[in-house]
Amino acid sequence: MRVDILSKEYPPEVYGGAGVHVAELVRALRARGDVDARVQAFGAPRDEAGTTSYPDLAELAGTNAALRTLGVDLAIAAGCEGADLVHSHTWYANFAGHVASLLYGVPHVISAHSLEPLRPWKAEQLGGGYAVSSWVERTAYLAADAVIAVSAAMRDDVLASYVDIDRSRVHVVHNGIDTDDWSPRHAPDRVRELGVDPDRPSVVFVGRITRQKGLPLFLRSCAQLPPETQIVLCAGAPDTPEIEAEVVGLVEELARTRTGVLWIREMLPRPDVVALLTAATVFACPSIYEPLGIVNLEAMACETAVVATATGGIPEVVVDGTTGRLVPIEQATDGTGTPLQPDQYVADFAAALNEVLSDPAGAEAMGKAGRQRAIDAFSWGAIAERTMDIYRSVASA
Repeated sequence: MRVDILSKEYPPEVYGGAGVHVAELVRALRARGDVDARVQAFGAPRDEAGTTSYPDLAELAGTNAALRTLGVDLAIAAGCEGADLVHSHTWYANFAGHVASLLYGVPHVISAHSLEPLRPWKAEQLGGGYAVSSWVERTAYLAADAVIAVSAAMRDDVLASYVDIDRSRVHVVHNGIDTDDWSPRHAPDRVRELGVDPDRPSVVFVGRITRQKGLPLFLRSCAQLPPETQIVLCAGAPDTPEIEAEVVGLVEELARTRTGVLWIREMLPRPDVVALLTAATVFACPSIYEPLGIVNLEAMACETAVVATATGGIPEVVVDGTTGRLVPIEQATDGTGTPLQPDQYVADFAAALNEVLSDPAGAEAMGKAGRQRAIDAFSWGAIAERTMDIYRSVASA
């Protein structure tokens, strides 16, 4: 069976959890030997067998970003000729999968990493393009032969957002983690080179600067942490100038009142991220929208305790009191996920961080339990097998 995996993100151009998922799934599928897994990806040429890249069309230069995306999608759809099945990831590639399915009469499988109806703040970023992305996603989801949700909570969101979808076509296959690549790396000298003192407690955040990641809320909570605690932000790719300016202001305000505030804006190589996570006392995930939260698995695999919002698929990963702490949140139901009581959420997040920071032995035990959970429940081999089961079911329908 030839399966074409369609994605905006693929190494080396990976900036979020969906890109990590695609890269690891492709690697696990190719390792099986019973499927010809090819990649059709946005971006510059890649030197990898079985992978084809598609840059933006020159004819659409300077147009709305959504139009440029559709242009690439059409080129990808043409490249899918000969596939037995196409599998698209995120709205960016959903249109390519939908068109290829219609054109060649092959099944289309979608992985649901996020949903446009639950990210209305993207209108800030895309303008009228948000209406286009929403139309693309809805059209593709309703026509897809199967939708794979990365968590049970994500499946609930799919069914709530697209009430006309055939419920029997929506499956749950969790994100996974490579616990060999993501494992404790004790490298105090390298951590110091990056600007962090491994002998002081630290809280680490890793993620893009988007509304859904809750970074401004986290920064507000940091004002309530002990002064000796370092605040380490591995954060880049801001969605809009407005949220970037907000984060800059909050970081500068924190830095005026305490030492050890470090903001690393560039994307670090994986070994450096692993070293920072390993040295951290606690990892913070203040997301207000997170279908699963692969970043929590990465921290857990590095034996780091996690404090995260009890939203979306996060409670399917983080076990409260065992691998970390879950922070309750009351959220708006308008699709934004905005906390109804932001001050209370900020205080609760700070309290959970302080609880873990105040008990280093307990934090260490949570970290070890987290790694074991990552190994036991989220291996990519098992995820590839469950994905293949879905491929077989739609191919034989």
